[in-house]
Amino acid sequence: MRVDDYEILDGLQYTKEHEWIAAEAEKCRVGITDYAQKSLHEVVYVDLPQLGKQVKQSEVFGTVESVKAVSELYSPVSGEIAERNEKLVQSPELVNQEPYGAGWIVIVKPSQLEIDKKTLLTAEGYATFLKELTKKK
Repeated sequence: MRVDDYEILDGLQYTKEHEWIAAEAEKCRVGITDYAQKSLHEVVYVDLPQLGKQVKQSEVFGTVESVKAVSELYSPVSGEIAERNEKLVQSPELVNQEPYGAGWIVIVKPSQLEIDKKTLLTAEGYATFLKELTKKK
């Protein structure tokens, strides 16, 4: 699905801060959306959280830096950082090249996934949110 020039993948859930999650068995893969990476432009650094760090839904867990700005990353779910995408240390541009693929940021082992999922947007909900957001610009 597309909204203007932005790709939105079905099957993922989204936040209004432009993060996505993919629930994978007992873990959730987290990244930033196509809209977010295009808004940032050229990503030059990703500040990854420590393994084992406890995160809460909607709280900051890291940052993404571009040549234009620094953007905070908000956790879509509460839980523990189980994996970090170490490839981003040497190749932060993967966030721009494949925001829904090789550019993922962390994997969280959720502590209350069913509760947290209630506040996340579906692909359709995120598309509606993005249409409203881009209309305002």
